[in-house]
Amino acid sequence: MIPLVRRVTAACVLGAALTACAATPQPVRPAPSATPTAPSAPPTLAPGPGGLTPVFKNGSRTHGRTVALTFDADMTADQGARAAAGEHFDNPGLIAALRALRVPATVFMTGRWAEQYPEQARSLGRDPLFEVANHSYSHYAFTGDCYGLPTVSGDRMRADVERAYAAFRRAGVPDARPYFRFPGGCYDRRALKALTPVGVTAVQWDVVSGDAFATDAEAVTRQVLEGVRPGSVVVMHCTRSAAPTTERVVRAVVPQLRERGFRFVKVSELIGS
Repeated sequence: MIPLVRRVTAACVLGAALTACAATPQPVRPAPSATPTAPSAPPTLAPGPGGLTPVFKNGSRTHGRTVALTFDADMTADQGARAAAGEHFDNPGLIAALRALRVPATVFMTGRWAEQYPEQARSLGRDPLFEVANHSYSHYAFTGDCYGLPTVSGDRMRADVERAYAAFRRAGVPDARPYFRFPGGCYDRRALKALTPVGVTAVQWDVVSGDAFATDAEAVTRQVLEGVRPGSVVVMHCTRSAAPTTERVVRAVVPQLRERGFRFVKVSELIGS
């Protein structure tokens, strides 16, 4: 019986095997590390006719029973004195309710609101349950005769929107969405043209909750429940002084819509579907 070492040596002297035995082992190369994938950009709509800012009103009526609750965090540029005097333009109870109910939502925030409540703006912007979108800096109207709001001049419209994004960044909102809601929902061709360079999608709605200045939560709840359809965008408000019933409405609406088979999503999901 030939010892193992002698057998290996004998094999190595056999013709072509000599080369194989003398070959230098090749080092094992480590697998290349995976390249980090950059986060995908949030979905937007293509520009409208003539390259104007596109307008989104509701999602698909046939791609599932989805609904987006949206909340306008309103505060005009000249309401600082009222806030200093104790008026509440925020609504922590509403946000707590959305978190407790695990309801994704889109908050259309003014830059002035973010400056007044930077901790809340930062908390919303860093919570994956929410997305922060733009509602202008000043909450001045982009058209004339818009619910009595002061108006922003045509040459200042773009700057007003960009100023809001700057306020979000200062407050610590890391990734505000490229979505814009006109104050009062009022817009015209001139306003759409003015915002084209900003690259936003204007977001309207198809369900008016009626929570602004309402005192009857049950009436607002009925209006929402009667209006919601698959793909709906519901407009509500995140301002205690101007919409005191909204928290109660949300606590009533959410379980009833879930019983009907609706799933709550952010605006970005509706736009991307």
